[in-house]
Amino acid sequence: MPRPLHAIIDPVAIAANLALARRRAPRARLFATVKANAYGHRLEHALPGLAAADGLAVCEVDVALQLSEAERAAGRSRPVLLLEGAFEVADLRACARAGVWMVVHSDEQVRMLECERSPRPVHVFAKMNSGMNRLGFAPQRFAREVDRLRALDRVASITCMTHFAGADEPEGIDQPLAVFEAHAGHADLPRSLANSAALLRDERARDGWARPGLMLYGASPFATVPAAALGLRPAMRLESALIAVQEVPAGGRVGYAGTFTAPQAMRVGIAACGYADGYPRHAPTGTPVLVDGVRTRTLGRVSMDMLAVDLSPVPSAVTGSPVTLWGGALPIEDVAAAAGTLAYELMCAVAPRVPARSSGIDGGGH
Repeated sequence: MPRPLHAIIDPVAIAANLALARRRAPRARLFATVKANAYGHRLEHALPGLAAADGLAVCEVDVALQLSEAERAAGRSRPVLLLEGAFEVADLRACARAGVWMVVHSDEQVRMLECERSPRPVHVFAKMNSGMNRLGFAPQRFAREVDRLRALDRVASITCMTHFAGADEPEGIDQPLAVFEAHAGHADLPRSLANSAALLRDERARDGWARPGLMLYGASPFATVPAAALGLRPAMRLESALIAVQEVPAGGRVGYAGTFTAPQAMRVGIAACGYADGYPRHAPTGTPVLVDGVRTRTLGRVSMDMLAVDLSPVPSAVTGSPVTLWGGALPIEDVAAAAGTLAYELMCAVAPRVPARSSGIDGGGH
């Protein structure tokens, strides 16, 4: 019998979140961002919920090629966008041959296109660094680089793109959008601006190609606005069960280094989930968890394969009682906030050893 730990992915929720993105940005075409194995949701379980997306966006070249092939095999023509572009000439050749669209953010990538005769014209997204200082051409260079791309017959189309570092913050996108408009607004080219936060918060970013990611999986991109308030539905439940129950006397310590001391005699449950499964090791005592649907807390340090939970609010709990680490009635944002991290990290960190199954559109079970 396998360990009682699994992730349940709900493609119906993903489809509903995509539909919400469509309603919020009716003028935009939507790239569903499925990098990092669909933010940890596993591509095979997430893709059925993204059938209505206008395109798919990833970072990994091999995944882009696989998705492009799968789209053709299914008789669809929607594009796959490689968000970090080609890393070497072999990537450019393979992606061009497969019809993968590519972000171009550096002089090296422009030179690849100038020097390498690709098998077919490539659709490119020219990326401006509007203040994040991660990828992209400096604003003052942007028009010149677009002109270089325009001059290439192997470039099929150009879309102007940027990424906002603070779309989830109160100051929003005012300054980076002003930079973008000053240096790319004159170009008679399509644009791609909005991530999840910008799509939800700012109408000015809701045209061209939007690139929702986190919101598709039912988590809020805003620290102070819960997903439910935005109308988002969680798409992942991480579920386990108690594999032991301990009667801990007053003064007894729990877990490695005994960082939690029982203030009185108490029952402590041991759940089959630990940091090797992707649960954050740094999650402190008090991180919320559900046992038998009742909200309680973790105790002590998270182990590699197990964590301890307080059964005081759940006196009926026994070995085998269900445990929800996040999802459903326990928002992933609550767990992330308690652990001092983000919902993004929790989703993406779920380990490959954790079995996943889906519910909803594709009938579940893989």
